[in-house]
Amino acid sequence: MKKFAAIAACTLGLSACAVTPEAAPPVAQAPAQAAAPAASGLDIPEVAAGELSQDTMVDITRALSADEMEGRAPGTPGEEKTIALMTKAFAEAGLKPGNGDSWLQPVPLIGITASEFAPLTVKGGASELSFEFAKDWVGVTYKEEAKTTLSDSELVFVGYGVNAPERDWNDYAGVDVRGKTVVVLVNDPDYETEGLVGPFNGRAMTYYGRWSYKYEEAARQGAAGVLIIHDTEPASYGWNVVESSWQGTQAYAARGDNPPPLTTMNGWIRKEKAAELLAAAGQDLGALSQAAKQPGFKAVELGLTVSTSFSNSIERLTSQNIIGVLPGTTRPDEYVIHTAHWDHLGRCTPAPDGDDICNGAVDNATGTAALVALAEAHAKAGAAERSLIFLAVTAEESGLLGAYYYAANPIYPLDQTVGGLNMDAFLMAGAAKDIVVVGPGKSELDEYLKAGLAKQGRTITPNPSPEAGYYYRSDHFAFAKQGVPMLYADGGEDLIEGGREAGAAIADDYRANRYHGPKDEFDENWDWSGVMSDLSLFYEIGRSLAMSESWPNWVAGDEFRGIRDDACASSPAGC
Repeated sequence: MKKFAAIAACTLGLSACAVTPEAAPPVAQAPAQAAAPAASGLDIPEVAAGELSQDTMVDITRALSADEMEGRAPGTPGEEKTIALMTKAFAEAGLKPGNGDSWLQPVPLIGITASEFAPLTVKGGASELSFEFAKDWVGVTYKEEAKTTLSDSELVFVGYGVNAPERDWNDYAGVDVRGKTVVVLVNDPDYETEGLVGPFNGRAMTYYGRWSYKYEEAARQGAAGVLIIHDTEPASYGWNVVESSWQGTQAYAARGDNPPPLTTMNGWIRKEKAAELLAAAGQDLGALSQAAKQPGFKAVELGLTVSTSFSNSIERLTSQNIIGVLPGTTRPDEYVIHTAHWDHLGRCTPAPDGDDICNGAVDNATGTAALVALAEAHAKAGAAERSLIFLAVTAEESGLLGAYYYAANPIYPLDQTVGGLNMDAFLMAGAAKDIVVVGPGKSELDEYLKAGLAKQGRTITPNPSPEAGYYYRSDHFAFAKQGVPMLYADGGEDLIEGGREAGAAIADDYRANRYHGPKDEFDENWDWSGVMSDLSLFYEIGRSLAMSESWPNWVAGDEFRGIRDDACASSPAGC
């Protein structure tokens, strides 16, 4: 979770900093070449290669990451400039406005900044325990209230806090946690498994392992509070990350008239302090953790109560998603979506040279430019059978907020959205023999990816850190949660020049010296060969989906399969 940008009051001339990519007029689309049915039974048409412009990628990336964009934070002059640039570029690429006559979808955002934290106190044991904010625990609220108070809330240990009917697993079975505070382990029950086979995909984290799921499920169960036990290995980050990320302003998209249930307080507690808390109840953290890994685990009421309080200040702003559409010919009410986030961090901690603009050139001016380049190529090829949506979302850096808002308030029905592709940061590493798939094996979109890779003679490298749950950390996830199959792939690691050693060195250098910092800047000497190869692949996947008659689904047993199946069963017009 990133910082929420301050609201900026300004007026900006919309002609500033606009880019004019050269666009050819649309031509008639030849019918897709019929292909033999894939082994999966999916219709995967072969399509002609797209006319993708490297100049468009360079020009848009350069303009979006220029210093005058001030890091593209929502609610700042950089947003207004980004809107002007992108709407002009979408129009010149051949798209139509995606929200009626408008290119924009307003996204109301709310930021809550907590302060004046009381200690987290635990009563009921031999002596009262008191835990210090930030050092021992952190907590936030998503309720728009000036004061948050958790008072003598009963504590219940609920293992991993998972309720997964399709996996015959329910940590809440037989316990009533309404008004209580649940203590939860991070990750999945089988995260220590070697390999990717197990009730929760073994080493690979599922959505059930993410902190966001644990908070959401506790709220659905009626809990007043949640304390996730932090443990560095299963969390995949240290307490320092929790301490920094869960202080300051927490942001979310406005929930409308029928919001989902919310807890009073969502928090984390250090493993050592959780062990003290459980010991006060006569329980051992290690023994409870092992028991929670077993099917049929039963929640444990601890006989303790917890209390804390803090004050909240609330700010509101309206940012914008930017959306264009290339309407389909024969099935215009079926949609293939492309997503990328246009925002970045704005002004941030200065570099040693005093530069305090987080330009976000790689992350994610490149992905936003890719929306324009792909739109341009599809328009040149002529309209496909299905409609193609190009969505540049806001506030990804604040927690995927623009994507979540669209998914909750879709302009185009999600049960009529076939699937999509997300593009988040093209690393300038040069051409690669492979592509890294984040979350491989989750949906039948993998078959479209494999068909495209076969034409390029490239291979798939699975996500090298499946336990970190990266599939759940970018904009496509907001759509996956609503059942829409989404593909997320990064550039390859096995470089044609230098192999995996060179690929790892470039990735490590970016993370260490540029990621989320002022030196993620445009470089005129970048090697675009790998980016253009990946973009060609994404074009073919999107085009094939738009010319196909199939509705790819999540694989059987995936956590999002039931959501999609329910949507399809209840929809007369869609999947």
